[in-house]
Amino acid sequence: MPISQQIPRYTTSCDTEIERFRRDGFIIVRGQADAGLCRRMQEFIIKSLHPATGPLEYEVDVEYPGSPVSRLAPGGETPRRLLNAYSRDEMFRNWATSAPLISTLSRLLANERITLSQSHHNCIMTKHPGFSSETHWHQNIRYWSFDRPDLITVWLALGDEHPENGGLSLIPGSHCSNFDRGRFDAALFLREDLPENRALIDGARSIVLNAGDVLFFHCLSLHAAGRNTTDETKFSLVFAYHTEANRPIPRTRSAKYPDIELAARRSSYEPHRG
Repeated sequence: MPISQQIPRYTTSCDTEIERFRRDGFIIVRGQADAGLCRRMQEFIIKSLHPATGPLEYEVDVEYPGSPVSRLAPGGETPRRLLNAYSRDEMFRNWATSAPLISTLSRLLANERITLSQSHHNCIMTKHPGFSSETHWHQNIRYWSFDRPDLITVWLALGDEHPENGGLSLIPGSHCSNFDRGRFDAALFLREDLPENRALIDGARSIVLNAGDVLFFHCLSLHAAGRNTTDETKFSLVFAYHTEANRPIPRTRSAKYPDIELAARRSSYEPHRG
């Protein structure tokens, strides 16, 4: 995956985060979760992987480049996602509904009432050494069915994330583009054989995160991720949010589980200030 540059390690402020998000389609909030919380989450996740506690998705299920060819092949039992994170433990619920997180989302979504989707993301991403797969360039909205394509993914790094362990890359400003259908393949991944797409990809930026950093990105932002070439598993906690007025289309996957209304919710979780 070609990466042309890395994002500067800036910290957002209320004065600039909305402008950055509108321009680039993503922002990073550094150190929003403290080290103790990230450590406790990782400990819980490791216990949930040994043995693996469902529901979960395996690498073989996605059939991406690098995935094992079958459940019986080497690496066939490698988990990709622990699903239903919101219902797995109170600390995940507290994080997903914490006041600082919802405050940022509210600003990015024009101060409307915020809703958490239990039907999309709502998972713990695990990227294991050896059998992790590569995810090609795509927009999250390809999976989702809502009144408007206006949702935000919130990605909490529970450890360091960088290109070597399969960290995310994004194409700044791609959320503002109107792409013809022909620029995507049958699975709605960006076609890398087209010159106009190559020019976009050449402007991509890799996302370098430390434990506790949070990435907010728009559902139309093109993003991708490579394989984990290190010897340590990477863990990320991921949720998707939308406004109360932007409803899932009935009888679609987006309406499978009830949304969590967050307008009046408060959490005991307090972000790290140091």
